[in-house]
Amino acid sequence: MAVSPLSESPKTATCVATVLLDGAQSTIDVRADETVLEAAKRAGLNPPFACEEGNCGTCMARLVAGRVEMRVNDALTDEDVADGYVLTCQSVPQTPSVTVDYA
Repeated sequence: MAVSPLSESPKTATCVATVLLDGAQSTIDVRADETVLEAAKRAGLNPPFACEEGNCGTCMARLVAGRVEMRVNDALTDEDVADGYVLTCQSVPQTPSVTVDYA
């Protein structure tokens, strides 16, 4: 089994994320094994979140570009996922760049 680049040092940025939030666009670095939400909070952004366990859906955003892997999804329906929505608290980027829209 091939080792994903995300399993490298947690201090190394493995993805650049563009976050659309409250009418603003921010570009942040996402570290290995860090979720989009964790990176956004570390960067000083104020994205919506509550449980951070993939249960409530408060952190739901639309994945506009790139690919993520959700660790847990107990909140979104299959239709939500098909429409491009992810739980950012559980979304670990799988591509060099991702864009999420909290609109």
